[in-house]
Amino acid sequence: MTKEVVGEKRSFSGKDYQDPPPEPLFDATELGKWSFYRAIIAEFIATLLFLYVTVMTVIGYKSQTDPKLNPDQCAGVGILGIAWAFGGMIFILVYCTAGISGGHINPAVTFGLFLARKVTLVRAVMYMVAQCLGAICGVALVKSFQSSYYTRYGGGANGLSDGYSIGTGVAAEIIGTFVLVYTVFSATDPKRSARDSHVPVLAPLPIGFAVFIVHLATIPITGTGINPARSLGAAIIFNKDKAWDHHWIFWVGPFAGAAIAAFYHQFVLRAGAVKALGSFRSQPHV
Repeated sequence: MTKEVVGEKRSFSGKDYQDPPPEPLFDATELGKWSFYRAIIAEFIATLLFLYVTVMTVIGYKSQTDPKLNPDQCAGVGILGIAWAFGGMIFILVYCTAGISGGHINPAVTFGLFLARKVTLVRAVMYMVAQCLGAICGVALVKSFQSSYYTRYGGGANGLSDGYSIGTGVAAEIIGTFVLVYTVFSATDPKRSARDSHVPVLAPLPIGFAVFIVHLATIPITGTGINPARSLGAAIIFNKDKAWDHHWIFWVGPFAGAAIAAFYHQFVLRAGAVKALGSFRSQPHV
């Protein structure tokens, strides 16, 4: 990179960052690499831990505020504490696994990164499978340790709250997931890292805060899904009608929000469409 200094201003004659090349749609060589399977294991364990801690927090809060057991309705961590548990665990787990698997811990995040050509189809599918299995095992651990409380207090399953329409629930999931996936793209953008290198930002921190803020906004509406694996794991282990009512919301909403975030970041903020058009125009035409 070359720089020209004029007075106190700097002008850059070339890129001061390097975009990684897009991943191929299908890369069979991944299947023969230990790093691929190590990443899958990391996603499984991270999602297991995420569901174990967060669902345990939800169950504990509901038991502490049960009027039959405790007349003090201000007991427990409250909705604020639940939001902190979800956001804090994402911060911790992304920090721990980012260097191994990328720290997705969410099929919607994986889907968004796949659409942006950040991961291959094989890796995306295997990550989603590992995340869903990890979520199921994490919630199963909660039930095995607190079976009576687990069943009594809804198993931490997501559901559309009374008084809210299906449209409101879908919109809450779309917008909430958009905020999360948009933050993931922005926090890991090589251009932002290069241009703002003088501002030390730990990528997992804004991602965790995004999860925290979204939970504050949407817990009263849907219990906050924004993660299909989280919703699926709780629904399968709890396995009551209420857990499956409108369950599709927690897949359609997050996947739609992730797709919108991927399009917005890649084609609007990073001008992917403009670059593609410019490349097309620069090619000789017969």
